[in-house]
Amino acid sequence: MASVLPDSDSEDDLPPGWEERATVDGSVYYVNHNTKGTQWTHPRTGKKKRVAGELPFGWEKVVEDSGKVLYVDHENHRTTYTDPRLAFAQEEKESPLMFRQRFDGSSTALQVLHGRDLGGKVAVVTGANCGIGYETARALARHGCHVVLACRSLTRAQEAIERIQAERPQAICTSQRLDLKSLKSVKEFANSLKGHPAFNRGIDMLILNAGVFALPHSLTEDGLETTFQVNHLSQFYLTLLLEDLLARVSSSRVVFVSSESHRFSTLNVDNMSEEWFCPKPQNYWSMMAYNDSKLCNVLVANELARRWSSKDILVFSCHPGNMVSSNISRHWCPYRLLFILVRPFTKSLEQAASTQVYCATAPELSDVSGLYFNNCCRCEPSKQAQNTQLSSRLWQLSLDFISSRFSSLDIPDKYRNKP
Repeated sequence: MASVLPDSDSEDDLPPGWEERATVDGSVYYVNHNTKGTQWTHPRTGKKKRVAGELPFGWEKVVEDSGKVLYVDHENHRTTYTDPRLAFAQEEKESPLMFRQRFDGSSTALQVLHGRDLGGKVAVVTGANCGIGYETARALARHGCHVVLACRSLTRAQEAIERIQAERPQAICTSQRLDLKSLKSVKEFANSLKGHPAFNRGIDMLILNAGVFALPHSLTEDGLETTFQVNHLSQFYLTLLLEDLLARVSSSRVVFVSSESHRFSTLNVDNMSEEWFCPKPQNYWSMMAYNDSKLCNVLVANELARRWSSKDILVFSCHPGNMVSSNISRHWCPYRLLFILVRPFTKSLEQAASTQVYCATAPELSDVSGLYFNNCCRCEPSKQAQNTQLSSRLWQLSLDFISSRFSSLDIPDKYRNKP
């Protein structure tokens, strides 16, 4: 015998005597039991809604011989006439940029994904063995997504997978070695994905989470300053190499994890150069190198969104949170102490992962690109981050960096020597 679920927990409370229902094709309508009438618009907001997307994990839609539609929750062994997606119905937008904030700084990645089924989707998360990256991978895997943990240490990546699968044994996770200090490693990683049968259908999400902070001056094997290469150049290169896999999937997404620190960068059109990004030791300041790299994240996200506007690939950048307690501060003791002192006042790792998970999965972002988010809310980045001349110049300079270390054939043909 089918039961009726209680009133929906939709974003707006209904007046007494009203009920929210959905048609078979997903249109939401409202029943006024006081007047015995129905209408398509919400009685308080005046907005229309639609039910869309996959059923939550473990649910199945069943049509009886009589034509009645039932929804079976195999996880909790119950049946209902009410579409479980009704609680997450989305308002029909008058403009692609009009969307209501559903989450905030206190939301966790799991809360962002509540009720979502990501089965059949593939996500690549860089730096996923610990910290915010781990919580991102964990949340996606728990909702059925096949997660590729792209990490420098395969041992640590496998340990992270074991922790995820201890919580959810059926979680699908794989590890691939990726050392962002090496452009050669980036290319090998991309080629390994392209050659793996599991990814023939493409990649749904590329979350560029890995990063370093407060490093002393050092050079990578490619002769580049480490913060610049790890935080920007290698992840930019990886994105270009994975474009074909991203293009195979409808509405795939790329998320650059930036920082509000990008607002303190002094990078501009006049000083942008190889000498600026790879200074001599006496001219190096770790905090400014970090700020510059985070501005690069926003700039290249905006540039990709512009260049890929005709493709079905969406690109976002985001800020996870201020001074979140993770291993990122491990390179300098004073920063480690500072991070410990402010820990009671900052986000948890689960909360810090929410914004990048939101950017990678939120249905309301399916027709927008090139936006910057903080606390799961769209924000305006700095004026420099919105400078198209600066982003275009960074694009070309980044390509020049790569081609000077490798043969230009390592850059996709469509981007070689093109402004």
